[in-house]
Amino acid sequence: MKISVITIAYQAEEYITRTIKSILAQESGDYELEYIIVDGASTDRTISIAESYRKEVEQKGIEYRIISEKDQGIYDAMNKGIRLACGDIIGILNSGDTYEPCALSEVAKAFAGGDCELMFANVRLIRKDGSTVVKKARVRRFQTSRDWNHPTTFVRSALYKENPFPMLGVHDDYAFYLKMYKQGRKIVTIPVLLANFYLGGASNERNWKAIKQRIRDRYRYCYRINGYSRWYLFECIFIEMIKMILA
Repeated sequence: MKISVITIAYQAEEYITRTIKSILAQESGDYELEYIIVDGASTDRTISIAESYRKEVEQKGIEYRIISEKDQGIYDAMNKGIRLACGDIIGILNSGDTYEPCALSEVAKAFAGGDCELMFANVRLIRKDGSTVVKKARVRRFQTSRDWNHPTTFVRSALYKENPFPMLGVHDDYAFYLKMYKQGRKIVTIPVLLANFYLGGASNERNWKAIKQRIRDRYRYCYRINGYSRWYLFECIFIEMIKMILA
């Protein structure tokens, strides 16, 4: 099994190192690894830092690819990485976030039986003050992103390649998950902590304009576009209230 991990970066010199180091720290397992960094033409030291790890990454037998060019936003960059990926399984780990050392070995186990098309697991949310909370992975009849964790999500390559992110809003990744759920894809959750997500990015920006956009995008382009009830508007508002508490 070959796993491709894609990291999206832009002006990430302050935190790209910890993401790369978490890839280097992965336990061995029954998998091969391809690591792709897709940078949006950063003007800081992001690329030079990424290149400085090339020898160390490749010595561990990891295929290492770095591209840097202007893009149309984070989901355009993700689509580029997905098109480039040669793995059977794809995971997306944004710059600054990290995997636990057991992450990829657990992913390989989850997909080994052939009964999994998409999986996700528990994630640790890390606040700016250093305090943390673990967000558990669940699949329930009532769909909510409170149960879903993007940094721990891994998908069979064909599904990502056949369903590129449409770049409609700021929650295209969750919309993809809901689409797969609606299609009846084989979704597996594992009760293991696999990744660390650092709060404070675009999905947690605390100003009313950004909050209203996130509510609108989640409602229109995640729930309504996938046939969910108008009542899900209240879920979208509730999610933003939780973010205000956690941030």
